[in-house]
Amino acid sequence: MKILSYRRGRKTQTQNQAVIKLDKAETREEAAKYIGKRVEVSFSKASIRGTITRVHGNKGKVVARFNRGLPGQIKNKEIKFVE
Repeated sequence: MKILSYRRGRKTQTQNQAVIKLDKAETREEAAKYIGKRVEVSFSKASIRGTITRVHGNKGKVVARFNRGLPGQIKNKEIKFVE
């Protein structure tokens, strides 16, 4: 799984929500099975946890909401599921 970008509009972006591409999901229906799962992003000293909240588009992308804002260096980072 990889973070693609923040969830954004034309003139705004929401820094505590990210669009994620799932490796195992290729359609909207397959991605909907992951709603409610917990994810975690780890970097050097800290980790940020979040929850998958909704499907984004028709090609297996989802939106995850995190408990705090994500830094700009988080794009293209790998994330993992948390039990």
